[in-house]
Amino acid sequence: MVATPAESILTTPAFCEGIQYFGETLPGFETLGKSPAVNSATGAIADPHDPAAVFQTLLAADALRYLALQITGSKASGHPGGFASSVEAYVSLFLLGHKNIPTEVGHHAPGFYSAMFVDRSLEDMGIHTVLDLRARFREKHGLLGHLSGFIPGILAPAGPLGQGQHFAMAGARLHRDKLFPFTMGDGGMGEPYPMSAMQHFHVAYPEVTNFLPVLVWNGFSQEHHSMVSTKTNAEMISYWQGNGFEEVILVDAKDFDDRDQPGAYVDSTMFSLEQRLAFTEAVLAGCDRADKSAMSGKLTVFIIKQLKGAGVHARGAKSHNLYAHHTLDNADIVAGLKSIAIAPEAWQLVRENFVRAGGGPAAKVAVTESILSLPEINGLPLEEFPIGGDAKVSTTAMGIIVGKVGQLDPGFIVTNADGNEASGIANINQALKIVHPTTDDLYNQAPNGQVYEPLSEDACAGLAAGLSLLGSRTLWCSYESFAINGLPIWQTVTQAMAELRRPTPSTICLFTAGALEQGRNGWTHQRPEVEAYFAAMMRNGNVFPLFPPDANGIQACYEWALGTYNKGVVITASKSPLPIRTTFEQTRKGLQDGAIALQEIPGNKTVVFAVIGDMTLLPVYAAAEQLQAKGIGSKIVSAISPRRLYRPHDVAWDTCAVPDGGFLDDAGFEQMFGGDVLIGVTGGASAPLEPIMLRSNAKRDTFAWKRGETTATAAQLMEFNGLTADALASRAVALLG
Repeated sequence: MVATPAESILTTPAFCEGIQYFGETLPGFETLGKSPAVNSATGAIADPHDPAAVFQTLLAADALRYLALQITGSKASGHPGGFASSVEAYVSLFLLGHKNIPTEVGHHAPGFYSAMFVDRSLEDMGIHTVLDLRARFREKHGLLGHLSGFIPGILAPAGPLGQGQHFAMAGARLHRDKLFPFTMGDGGMGEPYPMSAMQHFHVAYPEVTNFLPVLVWNGFSQEHHSMVSTKTNAEMISYWQGNGFEEVILVDAKDFDDRDQPGAYVDSTMFSLEQRLAFTEAVLAGCDRADKSAMSGKLTVFIIKQLKGAGVHARGAKSHNLYAHHTLDNADIVAGLKSIAIAPEAWQLVRENFVRAGGGPAAKVAVTESILSLPEINGLPLEEFPIGGDAKVSTTAMGIIVGKVGQLDPGFIVTNADGNEASGIANINQALKIVHPTTDDLYNQAPNGQVYEPLSEDACAGLAAGLSLLGSRTLWCSYESFAINGLPIWQTVTQAMAELRRPTPSTICLFTAGALEQGRNGWTHQRPEVEAYFAAMMRNGNVFPLFPPDANGIQACYEWALGTYNKGVVITASKSPLPIRTTFEQTRKGLQDGAIALQEIPGNKTVVFAVIGDMTLLPVYAAAEQLQAKGIGSKIVSAISPRRLYRPHDVAWDTCAVPDGGFLDDAGFEQMFGGDVLIGVTGGASAPLEPIMLRSNAKRDTFAWKRGETTATAAQLMEFNGLTADALASRAVALLG
């Protein structure tokens, strides 16, 4: 193919402004390219073996390769190599009418952006020409280096590996009539999560097979050969079959190579045109077969085997990303662009096909571009317990409401890896049943249950957060000690929600049995750093860790969370019976102000205890009694929503798609926390106390978790960490001087 500088082309489509090189018209274009292969009525190619469809799929593949390389070269930054090896599969699925395509490979972003540009989705961002595309790539308010919730037509964010399957499975569960292919790379196979997550999902929902893993098997990861590069085709097929996939479709570029390329992985762009078309036809037909298989009830995978970097500036791991010298003037970049440049009339044809595919631009037809209709949630069974009455288990009180939500909303699911019964919420299982192929009343199991229990926090967090991102209500329950393994995808989703162009139900978590309750299990079950994770995320603007002080408080917190959108709400509570200290009205006020005063004792001086958590209130109340005996006054304040205790400029709330600018003002803060001494108390990491310590001008100190240990009781574990009434009272006296 001979490339021609763009300046010498007199008539080109307007959107091509910014393309540097055009290629010659391919032989056969006069007949095979005379009209779009995608049917305008169906939005799909009718026959994958139609020579015109194959020819036009090949043109589209090179168009996306070209754009991905040119936009990365325009910034000498980004990742063109991985997508380049997958492009025939991506384009085939696209032209077969599928525009709900998430990925776990954030490094494929340039290719995804290129597709969204060609199908006109990015016009919603003001990107109309290739020049615009180049200018906005990897820029603020533009096309981020990795996929996010901000980009029109992009189904889901992508960054950390091992996450794409969650979005595809969530979409498949919510939209049974649509296929959700997702691309995963060689590196993603090295993660422990994707295969186990898909296996559990398939056992739980055997009828939901309309998600399609598309393995991009290109032999390399970021900087070296991939760990699966030595597998034979037969071994790879056996691997997927051994993990429950009934239909494994593998298309290997090596089978079509007529250029005697060495090694098991080859570049199809090096073939003769005849063999390029043969390879493209095999991929197009294979994707069509995979589509029909997945939609007919078979667990299916499509594998494209092609050398990483096919058709771009380098091959293998060297193609993974660009460095500072890889500008558009770099010889390798120029050579790569010229080798895959297509003619102006080919660009117009590719655009017409892409716009027709799936019924219109992805920004208009992807399921994430509209709000999912949900049933109304009314008449929650709230039960307000009397202050000073019998001790109650907070999690159990919330479980009753969760059961009602599931009964009102059949699409609602609860996920838990370690068992709801162990967290004091067996009532959720009783009301909603654990989804399982074996019906067993003793264990509250049923095939149509709404409680999803894989033994993987990643799978729990992934499906729950993915469903919320796509518009559904969910609840992820976890022991606080184990939640850390699911937090990366939860963080990915909450960040995407902050950018999302539509409202979606908040992703809500209930974390129980914190470190203090896990004494007898020893340090293996004590992970208080989880709270530090959320403390850091509070500044994101849409993350709200909530710490209800009792069983009334947790009900009000969940009630509030259910009415929110595009937030990450984390409710942390104990599974032990604890005193009732608040009314619903108090907690609702605390959710608005960030904190509530639980007790005030007058004295000649005032010590303010700012407390996070419920069990940690026990030594604080005892310390207040000791201080009262000395004539020292005290005030116990429960910090229910620490995020509201920051100052507005501390938090990026105004950049969120659904902004929440509610913060306690300075006068309110002084009224709440003003005193002679301030002592922050938490049973976890000290970080959630930051907004209070940041604003207080009083003499102050912090009591927090130090290290895990094996103890017989929570009180002993608190003592080991210095969280005792004696220690608190003594420190208060010392600070008072």
